[in-house]
Amino acid sequence: MSDMNVLLVQPESYPKAVTIGSDLESLQAAVGGSIEVVYPFEDNVGLIMNEEGKIEGLPLNRALRDDQGELYDIIAGDFLVVGLTEDDFGSLSPEQMDKFEKLFHQPECFMKMGRSIMALPLPDDLVRDNREKSEQPMKDSMKRAADKDCR
Repeated sequence: MSDMNVLLVQPESYPKAVTIGSDLESLQAAVGGSIEVVYPFEDNVGLIMNEEGKIEGLPLNRALRDDQGELYDIIAGDFLVVGLTEDDFGSLSPEQMDKFEKLFHQPECFMKMGRSIMALPLPDDLVRDNREKSEQPMKDSMKRAADKDCR
């Protein structure tokens, strides 16, 4: 088992660089269950997420968009952005780390509009900043405001 430097993206939080084991148990622990991997980008990266995140009702996290910017899927729960080697997962290059931190930087909230769902940026004052050592949950009043604005 080797460690890899990847990006952890959590709901209502800014992405953060983490070091994680490349073994199945470490990846499952990071996403809270069985893993599913998708490859939505031309870059040599994969998104590792909880395979049953939506079924389990995990919080919606980030939208995936096509080349025209149209939303085609939403990731539920925590996910990892990992690099790809010839036959396994690996560390992101510094350039990939920067690119995908920017892509997933702003947390999103989701609002149902008729038959469609809109992804809206979560206001900065409601974002949990995981870069701080202490990861305190949002205050109740802020959470209620986020729930009201984003559901």
